Amino acid sequence: MSASTLRTAPGTAPGTGTIAPRSSRRWLALGILALAQFLVVLDASIVNIALPVLGEQLRMDTAALAWVITAYVLAFGGLLLLGGRLADRYGHRRVFLVGVAGFVAASALAGLSATSGMLLAARAVQGASAALLAPAALALLTHLFPETRDRTKALGVWGGVAGIGSAAGVLLGGVLTAALGWQSVFFVNVPVGAVVLVAIPLLITPDRATLRGRQDVPGAITITAALVSAVGALSAVDQVGFAHPLTIGLAAAAVVLAVAFVVIERRTEEPLVPLSVFRNRNLAVGNIVMLLVGAAMVALFFALSVYMQSVLHYDALTTGLTQLPLAGALVVVAGIAPAVIARVGAKATLIASLLVLAGGLSWLAAAPADAAFLTQLLGPTLLIGIGMGGAFVTTTQLSVDGVEGGEAGLAGGLVNTSQQIGGAVGLAVLSTVAAVRTDALLSTGAPAAEAITGGFSWLFIGAAVIAAVAAVATVFARSRR
Repeated sequence: MSASTLRTAPGTAPGTGTIAPRSSRRWLALGILALAQFLVVLDASIVNIALPVLGEQLRMDTAALAWVITAYVLAFGGLLLLGGRLADRYGHRRVFLVGVAGFVAASALAGLSATSGMLLAARAVQGASAALLAPAALALLTHLFPETRDRTKALGVWGGVAGIGSAAGVLLGGVLTAALGWQSVFFVNVPVGAVVLVAIPLLITPDRATLRGRQDVPGAITITAALVSAVGALSAVDQVGFAHPLTIGLAAAAVVLAVAFVVIERRTEEPLVPLSVFRNRNLAVGNIVMLLVGAAMVALFFALSVYMQSVLHYDALTTGLTQLPLAGALVVVAGIAPAVIARVGAKATLIASLLVLAGGLSWLAAAPADAAFLTQLLGPTLLIGIGMGGAFVTTTQLSVDGVEGGEAGLAGGLVNTSQQIGGAVGLAVLSTVAAVRTDALLSTGAPAAEAITGGFSWLFIGAAVIAAVAAVATVFARSRR
């Protein structure tokens, strides 16, 4: 069969050599794919509230507990691009199922962990498995919904799930830890993942990537090492400081490896990341905005959790319950965002969403050390949920806009990588800003609660500035309805 025949055959992704997957029940299939994505995003945040109990039982100090989060983020962020490219080459459904199976097995191993080493290894495998399933799942979505209108609706679901997962992690982490112990935050993934493994082969036909050629092994190794070094450097900032040799060494390695990656991609015939993909202005802008939104989002949820427990003295369950209005607003807006995009366009919707998000963060920065939830926290968190709901949907749409089927996995890997790296950068930078402000207030004799609140106020302002910068970046996107 000739290449031209492949390109025009039914079920074939236009302009590529990839036999596209199909589904007679694609909206149900979308729900199952979104469920898998929910687990991936959820797992980055659900562990946070369980850490104190976990650390006590496994005898892990604060530095070791930080690696429970870092091990997942390093593997996830570092391997996403490779995972996306593997999906493009070996089939999106196949790589997705491999990723889900690995994620389920690693979750069970984490819940059964009796030592810190066993737990950290399981978390790393979880992250690596998530790096396979996340870009493959987004690629399957783009194949199942090739029409612009339906794809916009599907991406509305997808973007909403990404934001809800982060907010729900705090709530579920508190409920499960209080009721069933820290192991339950890992075991909850097993039955849900099993449902995904059974349902997807029944709902989506296999796809086959017919592209041939040598794998870009040097590019894969180089970019993975660069991303791991970058995330490692950012994690080290929070643990040992900017001037520590470990931080400096990892940052320098990340820069050198990134430059080497660009050189390799320019010279290889079958690049891991064809640099020409960034000529797609919407894809480039979408990834920049996702980087910035991820930075604001991760820092926000971290600060809210600590502020409510350390300053307002909420318990874990109450802290989780206070996230429900934010998550509810996000769900509602994510549901109506496709209709808004169809009417006014993705660009205008995204700018408005980012400005609402910036407004909510600025309002939250004014919360005092004795804030009342109903009068001083509910309003800003609702605005934040509204802004996030619109931002996630439209940013995801921009990030895959105009991408051909053979590069769908790559686009999925890029947008997930942007979110993960942005989150790591935002948390490292904004938490440092908060710590500096808190220390300055403590040195003046301010009470601890007021000092912590003042530090987080600066963090929220910083996140608001990031959201505003993302709105400015969106101006350069092409207007699409």
